[in-house]
Amino acid sequence: MSRFETYSDLPGQATIHSRPAPLYPILASLAGAAWPPLLLTLPFWPPHAIAAGRDLDWRLMVLLVGLVAVPLGLWRIIVERRRDGRPGTRLGVVWRFMLFGGLVAAVLQVVLALGMVAAGWLEAGDFMQALGATETTLLIFGVGGLPIAMIVGVSYALWAGLCAAFIAFEARPAVKDRLGLMPKG
Repeated sequence: MSRFETYSDLPGQATIHSRPAPLYPILASLAGAAWPPLLLTLPFWPPHAIAAGRDLDWRLMVLLVGLVAVPLGLWRIIVERRRDGRPGTRLGVVWRFMLFGGLVAAVLQVVLALGMVAAGWLEAGDFMQALGATETTLLIFGVGGLPIAMIVGVSYALWAGLCAAFIAFEARPAVKDRLGLMPKG
């Protein structure tokens, strides 16, 4: 006899409900933004450039993006749950964070590459230097940097999704609303 006899026996498939706001979503957002690889490497390799600009340490930039993206992602999930009850499981919450985390990382990397191309055009002395700067920038930041950015984005989003799924939501069995008096979410 198998331990997993139905789809609902798999881990992460229990029905979830939101914990009371505003405390738990705020805690989930802060914990999700505190990605361990960022926080653990900062004391060992302190950033040399902390001023805003092209030389800003990538870990600080990723931390700033996380401080904005994790609360927005959690807010979107809570709005979606109120509207149509989905995602209904912790696995669904983690999946949405990973999908949209990878997409956000890819979009931000493309925007960074295009911004660097534009900066290269402004610094170039002539047309051929601008073409050379464009080629080099797109190869390094576009072709080379895009897969790395997506891996970092999905990994960060996995952490944030797990924090959101376990802090902002609690597993509760589905109960029939026989009298129509139970809150919707």
